Order: sequence, then structure tokens, then C-alpha cells
Amino acid sequence: MDGKIIIDLCCNFGKSVKIEKMAKNTVIEVKNLKKHFSAVKAVDGISFSIEKGEIFGFLGPNGAGKTTTIRMLMDFIRPTSGEITIAGLDSQANSVELKEKIGYLSDTARFYNHWNVKNHLDFQQSLRGKSKNLAELIKLFGLTSKQKFANLSSGNKRKLSIILALMNSPEILILDEPTSSLDPILQNAFLSYIDNFAKGGGTVFMSSHNLAEVEKICNRVGIIKGGKMVAVERISEMKLMKIYDVSFHSAGADPKIFAGNNVEIVNHIDGLIMLKVKGDINPIVEKLAKIKVHDLEITHASLEDIFLEYYN
Repeated sequence: MDGKIIIDLCCNFGKSVKIEKMAKNTVIEVKNLKKHFSAVKAVDGISFSIEKGEIFGFLGPNGAGKTTTIRMLMDFIRPTSGEITIAGLDSQANSVELKEKIGYLSDTARFYNHWNVKNHLDFQQSLRGKSKNLAELIKLFGLTSKQKFANLSSGNKRKLSIILALMNSPEILILDEPTSSLDPILQNAFLSYIDNFAKGGGTVFMSSHNLAEVEKICNRVGIIKGGKMVAVERISEMKLMKIYDVSFHSAGADPKIFAGNNVEIVNHIDGLIMLKVKGDINPIVEKLAKIKVHDLEITHASLEDIFLEYYN
């Protein structure tokens, strides 16, 4: 990856502003971002970057700071301090220009209740130009309702929101709980579309409570807790934690022999020992070789297991 370069730009009124140019593959860069509401530190100094062609999952429970972060990325609210750069542009100074590059999906649909689906689609095309992929999206999501927005089901409202985010071929997608209210078939269709979007060079920032879909589609995840980023990891690296279910033939086996810095004894009942192991498995294998084992099951930890580890 290219290094960062400091350049001087001559701005209006004779001011000179130094801008740090991002490495060429970095599309979103957040540095020490904070948003305080009086004494409440909703976001408290988070930093991360997202590369071109990457799907980045943003995880955390309600109140952790996910939606506040997204609103700052979109320049709907201004940070208390910190920097946001998107596609090489300052998110505040170039807010209007960036809106043309971003497809945004809110966690809650807010549209004109007296308009139908076509009214909304036509209005967006009047603002951003004729969509080249609208027919494809309508067919994919099966949105043909002529009802007013107020009368749409929650699933159809979500479909409309998704189509509006995708219909003008954005370079970047910023998605807040994208598959909420969708049935499993449409969830898979949406995730497949997003996967192809990223493979084509698009960049995705996706906040979600659905850990299974994050694990399935994301390259990396950031975990936010109490307004602070507690981890930014590749999905493949987060799976280094494994869970071992070990069933011994002898009920008298002592589980203490497995104790170590990377081992947690989860349960021990009548000869059944369950271990949670992080990192190198060889020390456990060596100890198992010295014991008569009746059965052994090894499974990867799910993203949910790992997520709860960070929160516990």
C-alpha cells in the first residue's frame, strides 16, 4: 500500500489548508472520531479505515455508537472532534459531492407517506439521473406495489429503501441494519448483490445485529463498545478461537491438567469436559495424547461467540 503524503491546497480567501492524502486503496478513513452529547460520550475516539473492494462489518449492541458513527460519516451530524475522509475528500467540506458517490441505507425508513413506490423512484432519478440498474433491482426484490408508502408492509418499505440506495450505481455503500424486515430468501439475494458489488470494486460499510450474515459476507469487522472501538479484525483471524468438546472414558479425569493462559474450562460433568481454547492448539493435543479419550469434537467459534467474548 502506498504511503501517505501531505499536500498543501490553496483555498478560498487565501487560506492554505494541509490535507493528508490517503493511500490509493483506502476509501474510508476515520481518525480519533468523537461525538459527545453533553456528558454522554456516544462515540469516544474511534479510528479505522476501509479499503476499496472491502465489506466492513460494524458490530455492537444498541447504544454502542453505531448509528451515531454512520450519521457522522454521512455528515448528518457533526463530530465533536476527529476526522472523516471518504474517497479522498473531507466528509464535511465535500458533503454534497460525496452524496453523489454514496448509496445510503438508514436503519429506519422515512419517506413521503402519500407517495407510492414509483413516485419515490422517479423523484430520486430527477435528482441523480436515470438509473441503469433500476429494472434489475425491481425484479430482484420483487417490488411492484402501487400502494402509498404509508400502506406498505415493513418488508416492502425495506425493499424500497434498498433499491433507492443501490439504484444510481454508487461507489460506496453505507448500510445500517440492511436486511432487517427481509425474509431469508431476500436476505440471501441482497447479500449476493453486495458481494458482487464489492468484487466489482465497490466499498461497503455495514452495521448489523445479524452476526451470521456479517460472518458470511464481511472481510473485516470492527467491534464498538461504549463508544470505543475494542477490536478491528479480519474475520479469518477472529476464528482462531476454537471450542473443544472432550468426552473422557474415565469419569475420574482431572480437568485441571488443561489449565493455561489460553484455555477456559467451560464445563465439567461426569467425565465430560468442555474447553474453550484460543490460539495454538498443540499444547492441548499433547495433553489429550496422554489420556484415554472416548470422543473428541472440535468446532470453530462462531462470530457470535467471539463477539460475546469482547463484551464479557
